[in-house]
Amino acid sequence: MTQPQTAARSWRTPATVIAAACAIAMIGFGVRSVFGLFLEPMTEARAWSRETFSIALAIQNLLWGLGVPVAGMIADRFGPARAIVLGAAVYAIGTWAMSVVETGWLLHLTAGVLVGLGIAFTSFSLAMAAMARVVGPHRRSLVLGLGTAAGSFGQVVFSPNAQLAIDLFGWQGALLALAAAALAVIPLAVVLPRAGVGVGEAASDQGMVEALREARAHRGYALLTLGFFVCGFQIAFITVHFPAYVTEQGLAPIVAATALAIVGGCNILGSLAAGAAGQHWSKRRSLAAIYFVRSAVVAGLMLAPKTELAIYLFSACMGFLWLATVPLTTGLVAQIFGTRWMATLFGIVFVSHQLGSFVGVWLAGWLYDTTGSYDIVWWLSVVLGLAAGAVHLPIDERPLARLRTAPG
Repeated sequence: MTQPQTAARSWRTPATVIAAACAIAMIGFGVRSVFGLFLEPMTEARAWSRETFSIALAIQNLLWGLGVPVAGMIADRFGPARAIVLGAAVYAIGTWAMSVVETGWLLHLTAGVLVGLGIAFTSFSLAMAAMARVVGPHRRSLVLGLGTAAGSFGQVVFSPNAQLAIDLFGWQGALLALAAAALAVIPLAVVLPRAGVGVGEAASDQGMVEALREARAHRGYALLTLGFFVCGFQIAFITVHFPAYVTEQGLAPIVAATALAIVGGCNILGSLAAGAAGQHWSKRRSLAAIYFVRSAVVAGLMLAPKTELAIYLFSACMGFLWLATVPLTTGLVAQIFGTRWMATLFGIVFVSHQLGSFVGVWLAGWLYDTTGSYDIVWWLSVVLGLAAGAVHLPIDERPLARLRTAPG
């Protein structure tokens, strides 16, 4: 081994990699989580319908989903740094361009295509795959929970500050600040190591095509992919349309921003709890429970008086469940198939999530413009949550026979 290689390994310790990956997740997720705050000011300033804005963010979610497998393949083959640096640049350009476009189709191109691809290539799934590889199986679920919690912390930080920036500098100035934040991901990306098998796993010469065939033949992989559609539908709908829903109940915009921050804060606890649960209990049963409880929480919101307290209680409960699915879903992929092609395999599952996001964001905007209400989408979210819970129960979560986990 040469001296430069030894030095490179010496500073890329597991703690350093985990810290950098968490920071990437925090910034990347924090920026994209606040776009819902721009729905009302942008549509009023540009005289757009809500469907126009909703389509842009629906395209964003779709391109995010379609781009993640490609980014995952690049990261698994060449290392995550190249994908993330490219993504951060596109992310920043798209966010800046949102502040100057004046037509709906240009909004779809910038907020939709460019920002969507930027998010895909800076996705927390790439950072989490790097985190998963530097720890053994006995710590993997906890670390994935930590990475998810970091993304939630980004929502806590960015939600109130984005609203403050809108109030102080206008929505255009706030978008410029978000574009600058996206660029901060670039120096963090160089810390992440190249791809390879994870700690505690036997060396594997399995190729990408073989890994994809293996996953396609696994019934649990298909069920996991199907269930993740519902997660995307619920979260994207709430992220984009909840601020407007709150203000339509006669509450102040700061209540909506605070609600998003509460979601992010509680999800820090929920993500860590999900990571711990996945370490000690069945991941598939934990996922089923999350979807069942989500349905109960949404139904509770619809039946309760729309007071400030009710909004905050809903945000806290939903926040605890918000991204709790992620460490369990990524953990199942790593547990069943190993970490060598984890970013690629989870990326494909994530396509389903973003297809759900596309449908949730677009359908909510269309139904609101058609009926003047979000109620149909809220109740559809309840039904889909129950279906997703049922879908996860038959998954076989045992590691494949070819995996031989080393002790420690």
